[in-house]
Amino acid sequence: MGEEVEQQEFSRADRTRHREKVRASLDVLARMLSADAFTGEDPRTGLEVELNLVDEREEPALRSAEVLDAVSDPDFQTELGQFNVEINVPPARLRPTEPGGPGGLTVFEETLRRSLNEAEQASARVGAHLVMIGILPTLGQGHMHPSSLSPNPRYALLSDQILAARGEDIVIDIEGVEHVTTTTDTIVPEAACTSTQLHVQTSPDDFAAYWNASQAVAGIQVALGANAPYLLGREVWRETRIPLFEQATDTRSEELKAQGVRPRVWFGERWVTSVFDLFEENVRYFPALLPVTDDEDPAAVLEAGGVPGLSELRLHNGTVYRWNRPVYDVADGEPHLRVENRVLAAGPTVVDTMANAALYFGLVRSLVSEDRPLWTRMSFSAAEENFHVGARDGIDAHVYWPGVGQVAVTELVLRRLLPAARAGLADWGVPDSEADRLLGIIEQRCLTGRNGARWFVDRVHAERTAGREEALRIALADYRARMHSNDPVHSWD
Repeated sequence: MGEEVEQQEFSRADRTRHREKVRASLDVLARMLSADAFTGEDPRTGLEVELNLVDEREEPALRSAEVLDAVSDPDFQTELGQFNVEINVPPARLRPTEPGGPGGLTVFEETLRRSLNEAEQASARVGAHLVMIGILPTLGQGHMHPSSLSPNPRYALLSDQILAARGEDIVIDIEGVEHVTTTTDTIVPEAACTSTQLHVQTSPDDFAAYWNASQAVAGIQVALGANAPYLLGREVWRETRIPLFEQATDTRSEELKAQGVRPRVWFGERWVTSVFDLFEENVRYFPALLPVTDDEDPAAVLEAGGVPGLSELRLHNGTVYRWNRPVYDVADGEPHLRVENRVLAAGPTVVDTMANAALYFGLVRSLVSEDRPLWTRMSFSAAEENFHVGARDGIDAHVYWPGVGQVAVTELVLRRLLPAARAGLADWGVPDSEADRLLGIIEQRCLTGRNGARWFVDRVHAERTAGREEALRIALADYRARMHSNDPVHSWD
C-alpha cells in the first residue's frame, strides 16, 4: 500500500513546488549515501500479499471495508479495489533468532497461515472469502467501473491523475491463447492484479548487486510462479497480470509511445551501479502523478542530525511501478534501503508462496556472492526478454542463460538454479531442513510441470461442457478449497 493522500486538486504552482522539493530530496539522499547514513548490517526481509475477495458464487465481493472491520487486524489494509485487501507480514531475518529455533521463512509461513485463517473466518461472517490468485478469473467487464475502487481518496485521485495525464481512455489489448481487448475510463484493471511482494533490506554498497540480481531472475520467478491465466473470461498469458498491469497504468498516448517515452510500469533499461541511479531516473523521466508537498526541510533535518522522511521522493517513487522497486524507508528512527520484488502473483497456497520466496532469496544471495557477476555476462535486454517470455509461457517457457543459451526454464532451475539457491539460503543462515523442504516444492513443480496457471487452465478445460463462465466458477471453487489445504500446487490432481 502506498502513502496516504487526501482527495484534492492540484494547481500549476503545486506541481512546480513539488518538483523542486523532490529534487531537493534527491540531493539529500545523495548526501546520506555519501555519509554512510544507512543501516545495512544483519538485514531483514519482508513479505506482503494482496488478496481477492469473492462471494459464495465465486464472484468478486466488493466488501473490503466490511472485511477489514471484521478482521480488525492492523496488518490487513485496503488496496486499490473493493474486491482486494493486503496483508503486511512483519519483517524477519532469515536465520533463526535463537539456536534450534525456526528460520525466518518458517516464521513468515506460520504467521501468514495463522493470519489468513483468522481473516477467512472473520470475512466469512460478512459474506466474503479470501483468494490468493494473480487475477480473479470471475472478474467481468461490469466490475471495470469507478464504483469498484476502494473509498480511500488516494485511489480515486490516482485514477483521475493517470487518466488526465493520458488524455484518453485506457486501452487493454493482450494477445495470448485468446485475445482480450477493452477500454476503460478508470484504473480498476490495475486492481485485478494481485501480487506477492518480497523485500530485501541491503546496504547502499550492496544495493545495486541485489537489484541487478533481482532483475536477472525475474523471468525465472514469473515462469515458475505464473498464476494468472484468465482475464475477463478469456485464457490469455500464463501470467496475464504482467501485461495487464503494464497497460492499466500507462499514462502515455500512442504518440508518446511512438516517441519512446518510458512507461510508468517499467522493467528498466540497464544494469545499475548505485541505488541513486534508480531514484534519479524516476525523478528525471517521470512527472509527478500526486504532487503532494509537506513542510519538512530535508536538508535542515539532516544537518540537525535527524533523519529526513523524504515524503515527496517516496510518494513519487511509489507511482513509478518498477517490477523491482528501490525503497527508502525509516524504521525506529533509522533510515534503510531495500529492494521490493513485485513480479510474483499471489498464491496458490501459503506454502507455494514461501517456496517462491525461498527460491528468490536464495538465488539473489547466491548471484550477489559470485566473483564474476551474472549481469556482466548477460545483456539487460535478455533479462527483459526472459521476463516477458516467462509471463507469456509460464512453466513451459524457454529462457536465455549465460553459458547455457536458450533452455527450458524447468531444466535450468533443476540443473543450475536450485543448487545456487540452496547455497544462497545457507549464506542467509536458513536451516538446511527449511531450505530443503521449500526448494523441494520448486523441484517438484519443475518435474511435474504444474504451477498455478497450468492447474487452473487444465481444470477449466475439464469443465468445458459447462460453458466458460460456469467452468471458471467451478474451477475457482475447487482452487479455493485446495488453497486452504496448503498442499502445494504440484500435488493437486
